[in-house]
Amino acid sequence: MKERTLAALATIVLGTGCIGDPPETMPEPEPEPAWQVVLDEQDLDRAALSVWGASADEVFVVGGPLGNTPYQALGLFYDGSSWTDLAPGGDDSLWWVHGTSSSDVWMVGENGRITHHDGTSFSEHSSGVTATIWGVYAFGADDVWAVGGTPLEGTMAPNDIVLHYSGGDWEPVTLPDAPLGVAHYKVWGTSSDNLYVVGEGGTIWHLQSGSWTNESGATTATLFTVWGCGADEVYAVGNNAVLRSTGDGNWESVTVSLNSGVNGVTCAGSGEVALAGFGGLKQRLVAGEWVDEFTARPFDDLHATWAAAGDEIWVAGGDFISKSTPNAPRKGIVARFGVGDVADAVQ
Repeated sequence: MKERTLAALATIVLGTGCIGDPPETMPEPEPEPAWQVVLDEQDLDRAALSVWGASADEVFVVGGPLGNTPYQALGLFYDGSSWTDLAPGGDDSLWWVHGTSSSDVWMVGENGRITHHDGTSFSEHSSGVTATIWGVYAFGADDVWAVGGTPLEGTMAPNDIVLHYSGGDWEPVTLPDAPLGVAHYKVWGTSSDNLYVVGEGGTIWHLQSGSWTNESGATTATLFTVWGCGADEVYAVGNNAVLRSTGDGNWESVTVSLNSGVNGVTCAGSGEVALAGFGGLKQRLVAGEWVDEFTARPFDDLHATWAAAGDEIWVAGGDFISKSTPNAPRKGIVARFGVGDVADAVQ
């Protein structure tokens, strides 16, 4: 009997460890992604108007003084550990940035400005127009599109602007039934054979295999940004409108409760969609449900958003609405949604 009792105790001890052993250390919980204000008025004296990156460790931010001379155009680069002021120069603010790599980056803006950064220096290109170039999208080093116009001026000012670069000069593209007097704000596509342009009055143009189709009509709101998760999932947003197309020429309103006007849209990883807008509007479409992050900083007006791989989302904005005031700085804001922190100062 005694032997059986001792054997049972030995089995218990061997199975569970010694009575005096310290408890096993519980693994640290995985960090949750969160919003971080990366740059604010302490770092920026000009509005941040667009953000894009070749990767999460190659991020560009552009903007400018919007008439608040003598401040100059804003161009920043984040290399994964620190921010560098690229100093693009000039009084003309830069409204959008896109490229194919960190050494092939296009920046566009006021007074028809188009500038290219090759990873080392800038080269100015002639656009042939005087209106603001609001958007740019590059498919390759010799296949780049840019759009622009003069808001609210109709046919009395430069409008209906669509430009294409194929390695030589920037060439104007004439749309069907032009002039229509419409300012175009953004351009996006999967290729030059499947391209979208959006703008005033709910304008949506779709270029397929060399032929332009007017797909307007789903809204009369000005559409500020177009972006897609693929050829069969394309979004166009502006004011209180959020539209979606499967690429078949039809656009439908997306059911989402907006607490402010929306300016930017992008596609994040894992099938997510992100919106950004006035008053710090930030919403993410996650597993079919919209997550409203309006109460998370930043609370500033946001103009643009871009997503890197791994569900990392960037936003840019600041004071881009008020009238120009010479010799006065403008507040800029750059924030990021993701895991961990990134550098929060410009060298």
